[in-house]
Amino acid sequence: MKYVLVTGGVVSGLGKGVTASSIGVVLKSCGLRVTSIKIDPYLNTDAGTMSPFEHGEVFVLDDGGEVDLDLGNYERFLDVRLTKDNNITTGKIYQSVLEKERRGDYLGKTVQVVPHITNAIRDWIESVAQIPVDGKDGPADVCVIELGGTVGDIESMPFIEALRQLSFSVGKDNFCLIHVSLVPVLGVVGEQKTKPTQHSVRELRALGLTPDLLACRSAQPLLDNTKEKLSQFCHVPASNILNIHDVPNIWHVPLLLRNQKAHHAISKQLNLVNVAVTPDLQEWTERAENFDNLNKTVKIAMVGKYVGLTDSYLSVMKALLHACIACSLKPSVDWIAASDLEEESAKLTPEAHAAAWQTLRNAACVLIPGGFGDRGVRGMILAAKYARENNVPFLGICLGMQVAVIEFARSVLHWERANSSEFDDQTPNPVVIFMPEGSRTHMGSTMRLGSRRTLFQSPGCISSKLYQNSKYVDERHRHRYEVNPELINTLEEAGLKFVGRDETGKRMEILELPSHPFYVGVQFHPEFKSRPGRPSAIFLGLILAACGQLEVYLKSHPQRS
Repeated sequence: MKYVLVTGGVVSGLGKGVTASSIGVVLKSCGLRVTSIKIDPYLNTDAGTMSPFEHGEVFVLDDGGEVDLDLGNYERFLDVRLTKDNNITTGKIYQSVLEKERRGDYLGKTVQVVPHITNAIRDWIESVAQIPVDGKDGPADVCVIELGGTVGDIESMPFIEALRQLSFSVGKDNFCLIHVSLVPVLGVVGEQKTKPTQHSVRELRALGLTPDLLACRSAQPLLDNTKEKLSQFCHVPASNILNIHDVPNIWHVPLLLRNQKAHHAISKQLNLVNVAVTPDLQEWTERAENFDNLNKTVKIAMVGKYVGLTDSYLSVMKALLHACIACSLKPSVDWIAASDLEEESAKLTPEAHAAAWQTLRNAACVLIPGGFGDRGVRGMILAAKYARENNVPFLGICLGMQVAVIEFARSVLHWERANSSEFDDQTPNPVVIFMPEGSRTHMGSTMRLGSRRTLFQSPGCISSKLYQNSKYVDERHRHRYEVNPELINTLEEAGLKFVGRDETGKRMEILELPSHPFYVGVQFHPEFKSRPGRPSAIFLGLILAACGQLEVYLKSHPQRS
């Protein structure tokens, strides 16, 4: 197994995840099979309990793993299906070591960070690297490892030591270290400064790791004298100094790396020159350039509760982007804080209230993404009602679907106090209730997590057609509450149709309003499986409906029986 380690220095948020993903894309385009591992040095065992404001979205995998959003980048860029073990955290490592200690596996020895924690990290990396993630048999050729945080963080020290040991044990031909660093330009001087990178590399070398390549983040392309200076002081050949400067969209990053012959430098380091072929990135080039040349936009109102941090809905944003590009459009997402739509907001912050409603009315479609807790739910209900009554294309995901059911029950069935038992446990009309699921992958968990099958109930419905008339679809879930199965008949008699259900028939997965051009709610999260060039069917349907092309699309695309 060949390993490519991507570390970061100077500041966090430099785009290590996109860099690591792009390196994987370039290596894959050279005919190599690639897998990836993300190391997060925090003590949480996984990202599941973190607030979206704290750490961005929680990305869900097929096996139910709740992981860092960077694994979403890997899946989208490399078109692979990762496992929860591809995300290593300090919590997971310490938990595994302490469980062994309690079982007596260490035979009375004093359990220490070195060697027990570092050995556990190495063993985990080497075993996970062997898991095929691209649907083929046997292990990949290269494993790209991204170390979260910045070099020098106290919590990442055990991982740095473990990776130093790994580099020594596998040998120089099997280990390549790429250090991502910042080359800032100070406004007063206007000169590209190399000192932050010099200090960062010095710290890395002091910890026993020497970078083979530098990936320098900068606003503008690096000047030749900057490269020479970096080469001289960081002991890295100038040909191995890559520059990832700001680009119009992230699909240009693999092209930047290829143009700077990153694949050649990595192949040389890993002794793969005779194996790797000339990179073929034709599809990536077309995608990046096509997006740059798009002029028409579509206005999408995103009504959510975590709109203060766009990373909270990263996969939703990517799925919208994939769908828009398939329609030759650029997405223009207008963020609306759900609480700004509420009546209380009209009294407390009248300007924000008026602006939110104006934005909603100007949108071509409305999307309500998932979330937890009751904050902003009343605003979401108002947005769903506006879309339903005004024939505006609507998509509700997870909580968004539940909101659509609550709104329908209140407005059409006149159940004024209809609600989810999550928000009101005394409601006389609990249209959404707590439906836990015991999971074999998450013992004791009450969350319904990971890939689950949805069976279509109405072959002629819009959702089924968008999924090419498939009898079923497998999508990823992350929720505890679901539509109350005891009230389904009443809701359906009033006009709301549940066109997708799970294999038991008790869990409602997809709802539609047949009297509406496009009013769809899904209990699952279709955004997690959307890919560049292969957009999520449900997101594609929303954008097609928003630009008035849905009927034409469904007629012109032959349906699979």
